Amino acid sequence: MNRLHPLSAVTLALQHGATGFSVPVLLVGLGSSVLDVDTGPLLALVPIGLVAGVGYGIAYYYRFTYEVTASTFDVSSGVFSRRSREIPYRRVQNVDISQGLFQRVVGLAVVSIETAGGGDTEATLRFVSEDEAERVRSEIRRLTAATGERTADPESDRPASNESIPSTDEPTAPERTREDRSRGDAAPTLLFDLETRELLLYAVTSFRWGAAVFPIAILVFLGGADSGSGLVPAFVVDAARPFGGPATLEGAAVGPLLVLAAVTAVQWSLFTYVSSAIYTVANYHGFRLGRAGEDFVYERGLVQRYSGSIPAEKVQSVTVTENPLQRLVGYAGLWVETAGYGPDSGGGSQSAVPMAKRDRVYRFAENLTGAESPDFRSPPTLARRRYLGRYAIVAAVIVAVAFGLAQVSTFDRWYLTAIVFLAVPPAAYLKYANLGYVVGDEHLVIRSGFWKRRTTVIPYYRIQTVATRRSVFQRRLGLASLAVDTASSRTFAWGSPTIYDIDLETAREIHDTGRERLQSALRERARTDDLGLSVDFT
Repeated sequence: MNRLHPLSAVTLALQHGATGFSVPVLLVGLGSSVLDVDTGPLLALVPIGLVAGVGYGIAYYYRFTYEVTASTFDVSSGVFSRRSREIPYRRVQNVDISQGLFQRVVGLAVVSIETAGGGDTEATLRFVSEDEAERVRSEIRRLTAATGERTADPESDRPASNESIPSTDEPTAPERTREDRSRGDAAPTLLFDLETRELLLYAVTSFRWGAAVFPIAILVFLGGADSGSGLVPAFVVDAARPFGGPATLEGAAVGPLLVLAAVTAVQWSLFTYVSSAIYTVANYHGFRLGRAGEDFVYERGLVQRYSGSIPAEKVQSVTVTENPLQRLVGYAGLWVETAGYGPDSGGGSQSAVPMAKRDRVYRFAENLTGAESPDFRSPPTLARRRYLGRYAIVAAVIVAVAFGLAQVSTFDRWYLTAIVFLAVPPAAYLKYANLGYVVGDEHLVIRSGFWKRRTTVIPYYRIQTVATRRSVFQRRLGLASLAVDTASSRTFAWGSPTIYDIDLETAREIHDTGRERLQSALRERARTDDLGLSVDFT
């Protein structure tokens, strides 16, 4: 059995020691300021908590062991409650290595092992040496490939997944034997290298709402300075004053406060955009994607360095993403989903190509999935009428809100907000024009979205469920939406691929076609892999 790096004991001791120290200090502070009680006896718990925390961290280090066996990756941990895990290699989806700035200086790394069944990390080695991290990842990759070879037809040269590894414009290494691939000891073949120009273009054409936490943190840190409020910093009030904002928040009228809110929203958006660009550069600096045997390998990051592997046979679906700015300059991104990771799940290995020329990305996606350039079918024109009604209702709500504000403030030109009705027809058209789907022989391709257009390619044998959804308005129009789910980890911002607002009969036909082609694909894979699969389609 192997242990973590000795410096891990120091890190755990400091981490748990700080926790044991801070809890009594917090209780002392609450007792003296809020409860107004004598907290003298609690002060004695401060050194006790510190010592107990340090002792727990050291004990956790000595109780944590791991081992790479022939069939499983074993991890044992826990001080008071012992936990032992045996992770079969066939369930391993991704093996990632991450290094913060301090870890890179001292030569340490964190190894994260993801399995099918969710985005949570199944096992984490925090910390091991860089050489040990590479050894663990290489061994798991080698044994995962060997497991895949045992499930494949011995007379077939195809991998167990029946998926092809993409070719690119870059030179490729000579073909290797099955033994070479299973060993995983050959140097990776470079597939994609994110250039500085592409990285900067990616930063300025993308917007991450998660970066909004940074300007909010600035507001909390700087709040209260000569602004009349402990929540709003002075520079926010000063920026709104030339546009009719209040001189101070105390006793301010509704009209100036509305101006302040509008100016603050603009400032917040600009700060978020800049924070998003900085995050993108730091997160994807030095991005490289390669191929090693039947795995994709990647590395990226400026301050926090990430590297990992994505088994090709674990890929659930592939999605090409484009926002309006990226479409304007002819660029797009490519995201790969496995049963352990989904886009924006925070795992780190989901982006195969952050940003590249649009034709190159689509060619890469075609080589990866085997799906040819799709000829999309659009929903019926009745769907566009539905979007006209939907956006007209939104515009009416905006005008009604403006009218209501005019009744309680000095804002008397509420009728100017009726200009939003001019945006209703183009909004409905753009919503409709960016919808499409293709029911292919081996893949289902779904496109949707204007601000974030996504084109997802899903092999039939990766489909888990297909659900027909009908709202009240869709039932009145005879329409339905078809949601296609795979085993990847979805997030709130990135839901299941959905074919929106098609005829109910068409939805039923696609559902039946998907059922038949899923069963055909599974029977073919069962014959190839001799696994005896029998899976129902829901």
